[in-house]
Amino acid sequence: MTYHVPETRRTRWVAISVLWVLVLLWLVDWISVWPPITGRHSIWDWLLVISGPLFAALVVVPGRRLAVAWRAGLAAAGSWLLTVALAVFPAHDALWLWGFMETGALLILLGVTARRVQPMSLAVALCSVLGLAIIALPLRVADQVVVAAIFTIVMAWCVAIALILGGYVRSADMRRAQTVTRVQQAERLELARELHDFVAHHVTGIVVQAQAARTILATAPHQVDGILSAIETAGTETLDSMRRLVRVLREQDPRTVRSGELYAELADLVADFARGGGPEPTVRVTGAARKARLAPEVEVSVHRVVQESLTNVRRHAPGAALVTVGIDVANALLAVEVCNSAPAQRVTVPVGGLGGLGLVGLAERVQAVEGRFSAGPAVDGGWRVLARFPILDTVDG
Repeated sequence: MTYHVPETRRTRWVAISVLWVLVLLWLVDWISVWPPITGRHSIWDWLLVISGPLFAALVVVPGRRLAVAWRAGLAAAGSWLLTVALAVFPAHDALWLWGFMETGALLILLGVTARRVQPMSLAVALCSVLGLAIIALPLRVADQVVVAAIFTIVMAWCVAIALILGGYVRSADMRRAQTVTRVQQAERLELARELHDFVAHHVTGIVVQAQAARTILATAPHQVDGILSAIETAGTETLDSMRRLVRVLREQDPRTVRSGELYAELADLVADFARGGGPEPTVRVTGAARKARLAPEVEVSVHRVVQESLTNVRRHAPGAALVTVGIDVANALLAVEVCNSAPAQRVTVPVGGLGGLGLVGLAERVQAVEGRFSAGPAVDGGWRVLARFPILDTVDG
């Protein structure tokens, strides 16, 4: 099972904005040491300009190549090394301002470290070293005491702001992870509640067939073999259901779908959606899908996928002109697809509930029945949900 939500526009814009900010800061560094403006030619001035892109590279390098903890450690070590070198050799002709690009890159890394580095003890250690390195930047102009004191205070405030922002986002991520865990657990509980009815249905059939086999053993022994085969099939399906779904003890709750009546239930679901003020969905169920025999828990999961998807359309895509529900068989799997066009009015949350906990629950449910799940924006600006479920076999009629 895959549950993938593509990168959002907001994330891309943040990345592009950070890159542009670093580039602009580098241009400021160049202007600060350009000889026609400053009249300076010291190698120390150019060292500050050259070192800026090195710190910026630690921000923009892909995460899969270098962990955030390593970035923060390298940045702190490099900044401290440069600060000590410029403080120990006060005779140089360096500018009274340090590199703007370096400062911006260090602050960004500080915020990212506060948010992402695990465990917490490592994050605290790295943030302490990196934060002190930023606050120590004014030591590079130790010969100008007033300037150094003023900018030490400014850097301390910048460090505090970066830590607060990083800590706040880290806390929000932790709360969201806990909420996702609760949603997944609730979905498991619901699956466990449904399991009782499925198992009871199969076991009842096994008992009845065993009694029938005993009854006809003396009068029609040739029919016993067929009954035993049916018992074996029912027992295997029951064990499969238990293996996929049992997580916790059952709690009382009514069933969602009547066994064997999935498509009738879906028709009622679609009719309720249309009566609720939404557009009337277009439903396409192929003949191959109608012939596919599904496990009871898969039928419930199909119903839940369609139900949650239509709920998201009503909630996050008001005024969508087109909603389609398609069910087909592809590669020996039942494919359930729900699509909606772009909403007629702008909404404050992404179409389809990007990152919503309803999708998390759907992914958990589909995974429990050994299916695959994906959700993401459609080409036309709408939203597409696709779930694939295993089928037992095909039947006629």
